[in-house]
Amino acid sequence: MTITTKGTPFPAALPLYLLLPMLAAIMAITPLTIDMYLPAMSVIADSFHTNVTQVQQSLSVYLAGYSMGMLTFGPLADRIGRRPLVLIGLAGFAITTLGLALSTSLTLFMLLRFVQAFLGSAATVVVPGYVKEIYGENTAKGMSYVSLIMMIAPLAAPTIGSIILGLGYWQLIFFLLCSYAALLFVLVAFKLRMPSDRDTSERSQKSFLRNYGVVFSTAGVKPYLGSGLLCAFAFFSYLTASPFVYMEVFQLSQHTFALLFGLNVGALALANLLNSRIVVKHGSRKMLALATVSATVFSAALLAVNMLGLDYHFTIVLLVPLMASLGIMSVNSDAIVLMKFKQETGTATAVIGTLRFGIGALAGPILAFFYTGTAIPFCLLMFLAITGVGICQLFTFPGTWRPTRN
Repeated sequence: MTITTKGTPFPAALPLYLLLPMLAAIMAITPLTIDMYLPAMSVIADSFHTNVTQVQQSLSVYLAGYSMGMLTFGPLADRIGRRPLVLIGLAGFAITTLGLALSTSLTLFMLLRFVQAFLGSAATVVVPGYVKEIYGENTAKGMSYVSLIMMIAPLAAPTIGSIILGLGYWQLIFFLLCSYAALLFVLVAFKLRMPSDRDTSERSQKSFLRNYGVVFSTAGVKPYLGSGLLCAFAFFSYLTASPFVYMEVFQLSQHTFALLFGLNVGALALANLLNSRIVVKHGSRKMLALATVSATVFSAALLAVNMLGLDYHFTIVLLVPLMASLGIMSVNSDAIVLMKFKQETGTATAVIGTLRFGIGALAGPILAFFYTGTAIPFCLLMFLAITGVGICQLFTFPGTWRPTRN
């Protein structure tokens, strides 16, 4: 079987329609690991004779470990290649996840949670580089496909965790994650073969700091890094505030909240599907600009209807196209950044991921600071973040509207 990378056919152990789901499955490790154990937090707390607040800190520990791992393994991938890091990451993730299932204290659980995230990031940080290798100038199309498949993870993970928890043991959640990583390890070991795994000519010989220096000093990168950062802040503001807005402000049931959350995930998925179909024709820059205009309009309308105190149905209707626009903005801003690098793709991915999780960690405290008991702070922060993306795009003008492809 052959697929095409940058216009050149090469033999592959997997056809493209199986290769992309495998890469997406590797990327899905993070949302699965974050979301699947959420329904079990109170049970985990009881088993360690502590409170839920203490167990909730394991989420922050995971995000810290993941960010540090990306910063470490991104430049390393550029230097030694992607395949070794995928294998190390999946093996390390599987072993530490097994340790989490066998933990006998909260202290050990927290320590292993950090190591799990740190090692697991080695596998996920290289995936955008593989996608860029396959799709070349159409990287945004490939990233859209991967994101589309990945949408299944955050949608299904809490439900899977609840079903497993119904069997009686929270440890089964981590046994399942361990098995998931082990299966991916076997698939990668026998089926993932890419030219970059053998060709060392495009690998970076620079130091860690030098790689980061190249990423931040490359012309035209900062506006798109800023765009991705602000998109992530808008996303995390929604994720953080949506339970409160739907269930406390609008007094909707947990079941209704789950349906509405799934509706917005579906909007993200459809947006990525749409982007994958038309980005080749219009280019990432134009798609990003058009989606930013669309998101600005809908976020302004969302803020207006909540300031006017209109019925919650207006908020529900406006959030669907707003989240879809954010999906297109995010994938195209990331693709534009990746396309600017040949030897520093892993480092660029690490920068994107670290900035994204870092700003995501700030969404909760910022929303808490502006708490009013209404949906207005959440709507205002989303509007300001999206407006900030528009300002970032002004620094790329007139390149934003050039009909060139990326």
